[in-house]
Amino acid sequence: MFLSELSPIVKELLQQPIAFTGGFFSGLLRLDPNDEPLASWLSKQGYTSTDRDDNQNNGSDGPHSISIE
Repeated sequence: MFLSELSPIVKELLQQPIAFTGGFFSGLLRLDPNDEPLASWLSKQGYTSTDRDDNQNNGSDGPHSISIE
């Protein structure tokens, strides 16, 4: 059961090991993709600024309320 939960992670690791490792460590170190030098490196790799804008939360920080019916 535990292996079935890890299989998507292992599959992604085997498909693109360098990208996966870089993303893993940047998440582990809590690096912001909009800060330099990470932003310039990502732009060289083909990661456009519109991709980065989609991941932002439109400038509003903090908790949001939701309603569940």
